[in-house]
Amino acid sequence: MNPPQSDWFHDVVSALAYSFATPHTQFSKLPPPYNDLTQFILTQRAQMPDYLRAPMKLAALGFDCSGILRSGKSFHRQSREQRARQINAWKNSSFGFQRDFIRYFESLATFSLYSRLRNGIYPEINHCEEPETDSPSELRAEIVVIGSGPGGAITACLLAEAGRDVLLLEEGSHLPQNSCEPFSKPEMLQKYRNGGQTVAFGKNKIAYVEGRCVGGGSEINSGLYHRTPPEILERWRKEFQVAALTEADLLSHFAKCESDVSVSPLPGPAPLASLKLHEGATRLGWKSLEIPRWFRYDDSALRPPSSALGKRQSMTETFIPRFLKAGGRLQPQTRALRIRQNGSGWLIEAGHRSGSAVRIASDTLFVCAGAIHTPALLRRSGITRNVGNALQMHPTVKVIAQFPDEVNADTMGVPVHQVKEFSPRLSFGCSVSSPAYLALGLIDHPDAAREVASTWPQLATYYAMITSEGSGSVQTLPGFCDPLVRYTLTETDRRNLADGLKKLGQLLFEAGATKLYPALTRGRTLSCHDCLDKLPDLLPDSLASLMTIHLFSSCPMGEDKSKCATDSFGRVHGFENLFVNDASLLCTAPAVNPQGSIMAIARRNALKLLGKL
Repeated sequence: MNPPQSDWFHDVVSALAYSFATPHTQFSKLPPPYNDLTQFILTQRAQMPDYLRAPMKLAALGFDCSGILRSGKSFHRQSREQRARQINAWKNSSFGFQRDFIRYFESLATFSLYSRLRNGIYPEINHCEEPETDSPSELRAEIVVIGSGPGGAITACLLAEAGRDVLLLEEGSHLPQNSCEPFSKPEMLQKYRNGGQTVAFGKNKIAYVEGRCVGGGSEINSGLYHRTPPEILERWRKEFQVAALTEADLLSHFAKCESDVSVSPLPGPAPLASLKLHEGATRLGWKSLEIPRWFRYDDSALRPPSSALGKRQSMTETFIPRFLKAGGRLQPQTRALRIRQNGSGWLIEAGHRSGSAVRIASDTLFVCAGAIHTPALLRRSGITRNVGNALQMHPTVKVIAQFPDEVNADTMGVPVHQVKEFSPRLSFGCSVSSPAYLALGLIDHPDAAREVASTWPQLATYYAMITSEGSGSVQTLPGFCDPLVRYTLTETDRRNLADGLKKLGQLLFEAGATKLYPALTRGRTLSCHDCLDKLPDLLPDSLASLMTIHLFSSCPMGEDKSKCATDSFGRVHGFENLFVNDASLLCTAPAVNPQGSIMAIARRNALKLLGKL
């Protein structure tokens, strides 16, 4: 039997879900009942970072109590009009936590509602459930690699192919790439850490996402690929004293990784939304280019509109199968909790999803859990020197553009053009534009959001990304597993984001957009070039919806021990046989998608350990 407060919480959540969904009922494709929305919200609340779950529940109960004090009725017993007034009072409150509370529930309800519009265009989707794995209590390997994203998968693969005894530890499940549609609600539930509800706290909160499955972030991203710009490598080499990091040093590693994951341009026409970005840039004389992706295409992909599909060459399609073929052992659904020295080797204290404890001994340990969870694991284990204090990211602000003609389609995926005229300060691109993500991006423009079911073919999501001056931290909290992430934008960052939003608007109007919907709380709909003057010159605190998918620099590499956590090849300063080999090592923001950098450096470091560099 559920405790009384659980039933109370369920009633509040259900009433909120119905309240947010009801204005959309004029569209026949989105009728009640909305039990699926309620269930999604409850599932997501259970997945959010553990230190936020109780506060969120208490906030929901407090929200209900405020309604009782005002109207004498619980929220779920109020009329539709009374509910709307209570929601609007919190949504427009001067207290940030009240605004955040409403935005959280509205975001989940909206995303779930418009996820119903998926048309099932991917014929090979299995929609499989996460398999349960066995849970041995004791494991041993010569080398243990924690984390199976690009850094960990490449490390484990190369070491196993060299004949080493390697165990690859992964917190998430081992799922086929086609276990769910890309960028869908099932993917969010299956493969995203915390259901995609991760955020860096600060005056401007920055939402970010991480993969939590075998293959890590490579299983959920768009596969866009860049080499590290030479000027960035030179900066790292000089400022952080990183050895063997010139463009010439990394050339062979870039080339081999690109071959291994089939980095290539589209075989056919780019999606229309992508071409709109390119068209606007060309008219303004700005540099625009197609970014290659790690995709493999068969003959059918040459026929549009399928050219945007292909097969993403993620880690479960490339390095993980190679690792297993070479005799490597994969242990999924197992989370490393702490590490400690064990003689000349290491002992990993881990927990299996079933709840059982697992102890793993190794001679050499690679921590490749990503820019957030690598420093979190090290800090939980008492290893703190220059660990988790220099997190960097690419803060991003979005705008949804409406065109008079169709630019969107079920088969679009993620468009491939980016505008680099103002790089490294600013970059522009096009993002996921499914109906669910469009409706989510239009929360600050409710009238437009309610029309997404019919207008989505004319809509696409674009972004302005900056190379940030700011920095953040990753800290552990006593009694909790999930780390607390903070990030501070500088005034220059906020000016660059505002400038990026204006320049992106200029480009989109040049490309023929008729309306722009910026991701600003209480932001105006823009309908002409002159309207861009109404955008702020300095992005306001707490009133902008920012996000990022690029995280790095939390354990920077280099020989300068005053600011580096590891040496030039990832060995943690002050420890033997302990290495980091993932995005944490990148010394600063690379100004481009970081996966090419992560892969090349991971390959370089693994070969260094094998004496092949």
